[in-house]
Amino acid sequence: MSERPLIAEAVARLEPLVPRERILVMTSRDIAPQIRAAIPSIPEKNILVEPKPLGTAAAVLWAAGEIRHRAGPDSLFCCMHADLAVAFVDAFRHVLREAARVAATGDAMVAVGVHTTRAETAFGYLLPGLPIRGDRPLSEGGACHVIAFEEKPARPRAEALVREGALWNSGIFVWRTRVILEKMAQHCVELAPSFASLDAHDHDTFAMEVRSVSIERGLLERCSGGLVVLPGDFGWDDVGTWAALRRARELDDEGNGASGRSHFMDASGNVVHAEGASVVLYGVDGLLVVTLPGLTFVTTVDRAADLKPLLDSLPPDLRRSGQRPE
Repeated sequence: MSERPLIAEAVARLEPLVPRERILVMTSRDIAPQIRAAIPSIPEKNILVEPKPLGTAAAVLWAAGEIRHRAGPDSLFCCMHADLAVAFVDAFRHVLREAARVAATGDAMVAVGVHTTRAETAFGYLLPGLPIRGDRPLSEGGACHVIAFEEKPARPRAEALVREGALWNSGIFVWRTRVILEKMAQHCVELAPSFASLDAHDHDTFAMEVRSVSIERGLLERCSGGLVVLPGDFGWDDVGTWAALRRARELDDEGNGASGRSHFMDASGNVVHAEGASVVLYGVDGLLVVTLPGLTFVTTVDRAADLKPLLDSLPPDLRRSGQRPE
């Protein structure tokens, strides 16, 4: 995994496919300066700064409105989180091209799915049904209709979904602008009051009118029958949780993963992200230790997926320090 910020990695992966003037970045006001500094090649007008945290459904809606205004309602667009690890970049680009082809052919909402390796409660699941093309099943990389989408199920349900052949939701989607706008208008009631202000490009009013909801909960769980899943095999991982850094970093012989200056003795299965001061772990197992300017927090790797409520409850100055890993 590169030491560059994840947003810079994401842009670098896209640039051979998408000209930089057609890459939009949604970010929050508190980290906008760092985002701009990390991706100086992206035009200033393409960095859309939320007046307040909107939730991913509203962020996608804002981006879709902006794309409709700039490029027209039939434009295809791909949206993804920046906090992804991709091991095989050429394979990743191939999947995006295929997803665009599927989305363009049938006005489908295409979600890129990843084959599961465990019952992970921090991810969403796509349960595939019949293939789009009878001669190209899922096992051969073909796109399939989605029977159901389930976001972050409890462990017993996650285990059942793995047995049923569900794929993880990678957080990568491709669709036509008008299609996603129509689906959101039909299904995402949390955003219903905001469409008029979006059409008027009144983004401050838009931000006041929307209710925060994720794209997974607000749309995909409600209209999973309109989804198509395309499998992607490109070494994906979601590093939007601190614990996932252990999967994205090289590990020592005891299974410790680290970013920054750290030292381990009689310690195993730990994750360290150190900015500035060094971190030394002695005689402990399975800990997550994160040091950022002005903030240090310690928990277990098992509890790391539950950090969002903690971070959301922190005072604003601490919350800015405790952003998801870049």
